[in-house]
Amino acid sequence: MTRTVFCKKYQEDLPGLARPPMPGPTGEDIFNTVSEKAWKEWQSHQTMLINEKQLNMMDPDARKFLKEQMESFLNNQTFEQAEGYVPPEKK
Repeated sequence: MTRTVFCKKYQEDLPGLARPPMPGPTGEDIFNTVSEKAWKEWQSHQTMLINEKQLNMMDPDARKFLKEQMESFLNNQTFEQAEGYVPPEKK
């Protein structure tokens, strides 16, 4: 049976993650309040930010930047986009 969560990004009940995506309180919070759909969208956006901004994940500042962007993305706040990126039109 699929577990559901009230997704803070989409403000509705949606299928949740199978397990916390990272250890600690942040992972538990995401597990309890973020849908699988929202998490997959964040992962895709995170990959784009890492590539476009050439982030070095060994750099603590880059990791801090991504964590801030993740929180903004999942809380429906303004978040960083890759320069020149135009999202595809929804059908």
